[in-house]
Amino acid sequence: QVQFVESGGGLVQPGGSLRLSCAASGSAFRLYAMAWYRRAPGKERELVATIGSGDWLTNYADSVKGRFTISRDNAKNTVSLQMHSLKPEDTAVYYCNKEAASKFDTWGQGTQVTVSS
Repeated sequence: QVQFVESGGGLVQPGGSLRLSCAASGSAFRLYAMAWYRRAPGKERELVATIGSGDWLTNYADSVKGRFTISRDNAKNTVSLQMHSLKPEDTAVYYCNKEAASKFDTWGQGTQVTVSS
C-alpha cells in the first residue's frame, strides 16, 4: 500500500509562491494517477489538481487553473505542486493521494499553507 508524506507548506503573503512536495512509498506509485487535495477550515476536502501516471495529462480545479502546476517524478516517487499568485482563499491543509482517493484510503498528515498579510 502506498503511503504519502507532504511537505513544503508555510506562511506566505498574497501574491507569493510555494512549492509543495509529496514523497510516496511503494513500487506501485508509478502506476497511479495522482492528485493534490486541500481542506480549508470548515470546508470539505477539495480536489485541486491531478496528473496521470505518465505525467503528461493534468487537470486543475477552476479556482487554481493558471496559477498552480502539478508534476511528478516516477524515478523518485514524488509529486509536486508549484503554486503562484497565492490568495487568502488558498489557505488550507494540502494533501497528496491517488486520484479519486476516498476517506477509506490512507492519508498523510498534509502540509499547512497559510496565505495572509
